[in-house]
Amino acid sequence: MKLISFKHGGKNTFGAVNGDRIIDLQPAFAGRATDLKSLIAADLVAEAAAFAKTAKSTLALADVELLPVIPNPGKIVCVGLNYGEHVRETGREITESPALFLRLNESQVAHGQDIIRPRESHRLDYEGEIAVIIGKGGRRISEADSWNHIAGYSCYNDGSIRDWQVATSQWTPGKNFWRTGAFGPWMVTSDEIKPNQQMTLTTRLNGQELQRATTDMMIHSIPRQIAYISTFIPLEAGDVIVTGTPGGVGNKRTPQLFMKPGDVVEIEVDAVGILRNGIRDEV
Repeated sequence: MKLISFKHGGKNTFGAVNGDRIIDLQPAFAGRATDLKSLIAADLVAEAAAFAKTAKSTLALADVELLPVIPNPGKIVCVGLNYGEHVRETGREITESPALFLRLNESQVAHGQDIIRPRESHRLDYEGEIAVIIGKGGRRISEADSWNHIAGYSCYNDGSIRDWQVATSQWTPGKNFWRTGAFGPWMVTSDEIKPNQQMTLTTRLNGQELQRATTDMMIHSIPRQIAYISTFIPLEAGDVIVTGTPGGVGNKRTPQLFMKPGDVVEIEVDAVGILRNGIRDEV
């Protein structure tokens, strides 16, 4: 099942996608879930799937404004340098533990919305990634049990302002400019994607393929990421782990390639779908 967060009639809500139609789930789960995060936290995803099989699709997907899949995650933990080719192109070394940083909610947009190039820099780079949405929280989750803690998967563009990222040893500013990342279009529930299923991740800019990798190429697997992160902080339902980008980023190309107004960037995960965003300048 594909689950989305969206806005319609001035109201934020959530639903299930059925082809090019949407089933608004909020009325059916009123009093039990106010948004997609609370639906996941209340362990109602399976019930929502059963309801969606027989419910009438009331809205056209094209007529709503999508929101980031989880608009209000408690935390967004991003994994850096998690594919060998990307480690090599940055001139760094593979580390025994995952390299982590955090993103803020305000740094994201949804599928179909424009990523914003800020006034302070034109070095806006793409980073195609797979997002993991936590379904069941926990502390010190084992790698073997990690699959039981996943609600679903989505596409993510960890858009980065490169000169601000490398200005110091800390990456936070360059990874958190307002509306530079993207998260969507929907979450495919974990029952649709088997544990250890190989997924293919592709990034295209204006139709040109710039990144391609499969999940078996990750240095730190998804179970390893969940186990490592949950060691130092409890994971909660609705938290998001952004699992790393492969080689081919624009900052390391010759000549360098950065996103500019009028561009269209696509992040595709074969088991999920395509996240598509335009680029425009901040006004």
